[in-house]
Amino acid sequence: MRDARTIVALGLSTLATLSLTVATARADDEVFHWNETAFAVTAAGGQNPIVISRSVAMAQLAVHDALNAIDRRYEPYLYDGPASPAASPAAAIAAAARDVLLGVLPGFGNDAQRADARAMTEREYAAALARIPAGPAKDHGIAAGQEAARAMLMARKTDGVTATVPYVPGAGPGQWQPHPNPVPPNPPVADSALAAGNLAAVLPQWALVTPFTMATPWQFRLDGPPGLQTAGYARDYAEVKRLGAKGSAERTAVQTEIARYWYEGSPQGWSRVARIVTARRGLDRWDQARLLALVNAAIADGYIAGADTSYLYNFWRPVTAIRAGDTDGNDATAADPAWESYLNTPALPDYPSTHSVAGAAAAAILARFFGTDEVAFTMTSGPPFAGITRSFTSFSQAAQENADSQVYAGVHFRSACQDGIMLGTQIGRRAFAQQLQPYRK
Repeated sequence: MRDARTIVALGLSTLATLSLTVATARADDEVFHWNETAFAVTAAGGQNPIVISRSVAMAQLAVHDALNAIDRRYEPYLYDGPASPAASPAAAIAAAARDVLLGVLPGFGNDAQRADARAMTEREYAAALARIPAGPAKDHGIAAGQEAARAMLMARKTDGVTATVPYVPGAGPGQWQPHPNPVPPNPPVADSALAAGNLAAVLPQWALVTPFTMATPWQFRLDGPPGLQTAGYARDYAEVKRLGAKGSAERTAVQTEIARYWYEGSPQGWSRVARIVTARRGLDRWDQARLLALVNAAIADGYIAGADTSYLYNFWRPVTAIRAGDTDGNDATAADPAWESYLNTPALPDYPSTHSVAGAAAAAILARFFGTDEVAFTMTSGPPFAGITRSFTSFSQAAQENADSQVYAGVHFRSACQDGIMLGTQIGRRAFAQQLQPYRK
């Protein structure tokens, strides 16, 4: 399941329609430009948000190492250099990002998607090099970027991303099984054969992928969802049944907006948060690269840790649970066989909400990087519900709203979201404490 169908299976089919154009880079914004390019290229290549999280983390860490080899400010992730101090930073950034992006395309999408992604990458690379005067500085910069990319690609060559892991869905109460999309699907699914949902579980091998910052995928493994016969489960059930239904009369207009706003993939949305906040502070390339490397590495680990827990407990999604509420042994859960979620439910188990894990991991990095959680920012959403603008007073507020959105969308129980925040916060805190620390001579 590593083709374009995986995107649909995640309930994020409109990622395939993500804008595949990237704004022309300005002087000194190459780090931001290649971050945006990485998302456009990987989406064009048929990768879903889980796969994209790995690809972009690899690119951002290589960019960090390439710059750091020119001017050692932080501990390297992999590539220790050194590079010529006269090397062009812009050339190093472009070469590192380009080589990693080309290296992560095989194995995902179809031939046409990969060809488009390669062409996009090469266009951006040619344009980047054309802006840099010819000479030794350019040559040295390219060499630094290539070495950083080579180290990253070699290190991730056997990380388990393409491993085959047998997975059999459950059938009894509480067990995940393929589930339908609302009718019509929301957001729309262009392929009529896939629109109904009921798809196989996505990427079960992700539970065994080598983490970027954690010691193991199970380092912070959660204790599991509430038991089906508990009062906590009944509360979760009632809440998502009321607020997450397709035609809910209780979900407010603001809650509906929140569900749509945060439906975008976590790597894209939280990288945009990082770019917005960083741009206001005028940080240089080195600090931009460090922040985006940390944010994306923590998000990638959020998906890995989330998969470890998800496929261990294999807990059913709200749409399955509510339609079969008379089988769970809980007198407080009334079944509704016709219940539909507001938005499409991604095809993987409920607990934890990896969307919540990823957001909390990013928020923890951002709060520590800037020395405070209380940083106000305003951001406009991207596809599939692009153009919604919301404002926040802190990173943790945004992470909580990001988690709440999953209940309002009808795709996760509350416990999956709140425990996801706890898991993501642990991942982010550890990543910031142990990776890319200031260099001490």
